[in-house]
Amino acid sequence: MVGTEPARTLAMGRSMTDKSVILGRPAGRNTGADSRTTGATHGNLSEQEIVSAALRVIHQDGLDKLSMRRLSRELGVSAMAPYYYVTDKHELLDLVATEALGGITAPDPGPDWTERLRVVIDQIDERLSTYPGLGEVLLDRMLRSQRHLVALVMDILFDAGFSDRNVYCAYATIHTYLYGRSGVTTQDPSIPDRTSLPEPIARATAHLDRIHGPDVYRFGVATLIAGLQAQLERQREQQQD
Repeated sequence: MVGTEPARTLAMGRSMTDKSVILGRPAGRNTGADSRTTGATHGNLSEQEIVSAALRVIHQDGLDKLSMRRLSRELGVSAMAPYYYVTDKHELLDLVATEALGGITAPDPGPDWTERLRVVIDQIDERLSTYPGLGEVLLDRMLRSQRHLVALVMDILFDAGFSDRNVYCAYATIHTYLYGRSGVTTQDPSIPDRTSLPEPIARATAHLDRIHGPDVYRFGVATLIAGLQAQLERQREQQQD
């Protein structure tokens, strides 16, 4: 559905007041082959080495510290060497996004849209767990570098019966949860000193030693999907009025 109507996805994005979360930033990329020289001149790096080094920098120091100069230090090459393979940081981030989300497949067709959606969400979360810290990169670059994956999620939502407007709102909610949550924490929560905590917080964290990241993730996804189901039912009721 979305795959045969690519303009609809882009048009919905342009209609939002704050589009930066999903639409991303212009890359200013120069892909001309004549802008690069021979690989031997720059140490015969591979694209995979470039991307892997970028992932390490993001994981160790955070996205803000990733620069072409910092990347060259991580690789142990001259400051100009990475430019043979990537034109600038924007192109590098697109390659990082492609690496992180590579191999995600569409679920088998079926009547239960919630199960299909969960399959896709779980695959994305698995990639984010494999590459910690990438959620911040992907939060604002999905529609630039991973349109097929955005379309896959939206296609499931359209099949479920969401209106055009609500498909966008639903996708934005899923997008923010999946990629934004890694900016809060991807680690198990620490156990605080409860003696100085307000009573509600002390109660809520009493069993924190038995709560782990996957528990919070499963709870979040279940809540997200239940909320989408409730919104879909509300939409149907409004359409009948």
